[in-house]
Amino acid sequence: MKYERVFSPITINGLELKNRVLMPAINHIYTPEGYATPRFNEYYWRRAEGGVGLIIVGGCRFEKIGGTYSMISLEDDSFIPGFKEFTDGVHERGAKVGVQLFHAGRYAHSSANEGRTPIAPSEVYSGYSRATPKEMTVEEIKTVQKQWAEAAVRAKKAGFDLVEILASAGYLICQFLSPMTNLRTDEYGGSWENRTRFARELVAEMRAAVGDDYPITIRIAGNDLVPGSNNTDDAVNFAKDMEAAGVDMINVTGGWHESKVPQITGDLPRGGFDHIAAAIKDAVSIPVACGNRVNDPLVAERILATGCADMLSLGRPHIADPDWCNKAMNDRADLIRRCMACNQGCLANAFFDKPVECLVNGEAGREYETKELPGAQSKKKILVVGGGAAGCEFAIREADRGHSVTIWEEEDKLGGQLNLVAMPPAKKEFFSLISYYEASLAEKGVEVVLGKESTADEIKNAGFNFVIIAAGRGEAKKIPLDIDDSVSVYSAYDILEGNVVAGRNVIVIGGGSVGCETAQFMAHEASVSPEQVYHMLEHGYMPVERVLELMNTSRRNISVVDVIKVGSGFQLGTGWPVLGDLKRLGVKTYSFAATRNIKDGVATLDVKEKKDSEETHEVQIPVDTVVMSVGALPGEALYKELEGSDLEVYNIGDSAGIANVQSAIGMACRLAEELVQKGY
Repeated sequence: MKYERVFSPITINGLELKNRVLMPAINHIYTPEGYATPRFNEYYWRRAEGGVGLIIVGGCRFEKIGGTYSMISLEDDSFIPGFKEFTDGVHERGAKVGVQLFHAGRYAHSSANEGRTPIAPSEVYSGYSRATPKEMTVEEIKTVQKQWAEAAVRAKKAGFDLVEILASAGYLICQFLSPMTNLRTDEYGGSWENRTRFARELVAEMRAAVGDDYPITIRIAGNDLVPGSNNTDDAVNFAKDMEAAGVDMINVTGGWHESKVPQITGDLPRGGFDHIAAAIKDAVSIPVACGNRVNDPLVAERILATGCADMLSLGRPHIADPDWCNKAMNDRADLIRRCMACNQGCLANAFFDKPVECLVNGEAGREYETKELPGAQSKKKILVVGGGAAGCEFAIREADRGHSVTIWEEEDKLGGQLNLVAMPPAKKEFFSLISYYEASLAEKGVEVVLGKESTADEIKNAGFNFVIIAAGRGEAKKIPLDIDDSVSVYSAYDILEGNVVAGRNVIVIGGGSVGCETAQFMAHEASVSPEQVYHMLEHGYMPVERVLELMNTSRRNISVVDVIKVGSGFQLGTGWPVLGDLKRLGVKTYSFAATRNIKDGVATLDVKEKKDSEETHEVQIPVDTVVMSVGALPGEALYKELEGSDLEVYNIGDSAGIANVQSAIGMACRLAEELVQKGY
């Protein structure tokens, strides 16, 4: 399919863009001192080569309190030369580039700013930064506006094609706009006119500094998604105000960091906020960009075709695949390595102030290390045993270097554990990773043999130069429990594979990520489906209140039990949507709980109130199904058989120790690079 609208040009205040795709600002933590680095440069230059029309980098610090030192900076003129080299490199590769000027306000972390207290419109505690800011004086307001404008001038000198004002995600401008965080009684608080005054004055100050013909854009929250704060109607009014103030484009995203509404995870459907962008586009005459979960070119084309927006804002999709645009433009959308909306390598890393990585792209952030890797010096015959994430990733990389690669997969389909990972409600994107591997393996000429059970003797005699064992997990682990015959006992894998159907009263032993997501899967299975909800609302045969009641309940009575805190197995910042969904559907969780026994259809638990409590209290739960989710054993038997032979053999993925998808793909990438060093 030709995505004609996506790849049509557009002009923003004289700036011509070759297509409608922009990569928005994400702090990748590649610039520890704020200066451009080889890591930062090569990462973005690679995306420019991939065909994106506009890259916006940032957030960018412009003074000492409102950002962190891991961000890029335009705090003074010393930063200009490095970023001039960077912008020149982007331009040479065919893209335009802007910079987002950032002030966190009450969201700033004092620990990242040498202990400085954050400043904000009012002294309102932030659960995000866990601090109460200092209320800005009028003099401080004027100083920040002046510093913002001075940074815009530096951006122009550094060769950036535009500057973007950050007014989303709950940062400083949002704090002025919201009645929750702006309690001022002067000219910057109270009425809507007063609450928008800071932003309007800022645009005027910046416009005076950079001139009329230099694009100024703004990224806004389309809905704060926080009770008591601004909604979409307010966002529409703010967009109108910004157009009147002289902004040239509006980049629409979701709500605040404090919101309990999932905004970038798989819980949000693809293009799920297009209706918010559409409301703003209908109200202004300047271009509007739509973001959040636009990882598919067909969704992007539909957003443009239906007039929801003029541009597409694709952030994490470009972390996952720098060639997103080129592949879509060349009618090879099947080769796009789509963002899984997992947030495991990007958001989870950012919580620890660690550089951004990507679950599906093991090279993200390492382009400066991998760009010079040579092709194969001599063609080798490589066997990969196992067609899961690790095996497929390695096969693609070696075939791309010129080797002859064959995959033997025991099952009748590719994907391995990805077929289980994709089963929980918010993980459906992982099916698209399987589709990517199928298309890419075929495109690279990898021979895939399905339904092939591998034996050590056959492998030894098959004539391969070396072998990679990526055969996946072994058996599910079991723990000794006193369980009688009154209940059925299954593993989480049995449930997710669809081999069995759980009963109505279920206890899940193990509250890690797999246990929680299996509980979520079973709870949704016993609730109304989205299609049923739509049917009821479309035809009006069920009162809306009853529909909401059905949506928020499950016919199953599910309990998740663990000796540690339930949910602690998730990477930081990624588990809260699942845990919130369990609570919504009435799933009970018992942390610091030991299962004494399960007899006569009743599970008896000894539960502590807190981790360090010595006292326990007894809880009894009716049970007809027990689901074990306590891990799995590595599938290392085949590797062990071959390890002592004359054959050169390696193991990756679950064969090398139980791995998640990100670590499995990372192992495959690192092994491919190690083989380059060995001269293969």
